[in-house]
Amino acid sequence: MAVEPEPGVAPDDQDIRYQGEPVMLTVDGERFRVRVRADHPGSYDFDWLSGPHEYGFGSSSSDRSPLSRDEMVQAIRNFLAEIDPETGYLAE
Repeated sequence: MAVEPEPGVAPDDQDIRYQGEPVMLTVDGERFRVRVRADHPGSYDFDWLSGPHEYGFGSSSSDRSPLSRDEMVQAIRNFLAEIDPETGYLAE
């Protein structure tokens, strides 16, 4: 069954490395919107949509190459591992 995209958001199964539109990724039950930075190849903004606060982070490759979906998932897991579960912010 095909996934119906939300307006302005590519479906989860679409390759996001070369897209201009943001996509949604769900990692360990948390939802993120991932956007490619148009003016910085290989750089991405991750918005944590299911978190307790408006929060996000950026990630990029060292050689300006596109991140794979697996690399993006790992970046999200690394971010979530640094979150204090009591405050919902980065641990001090």
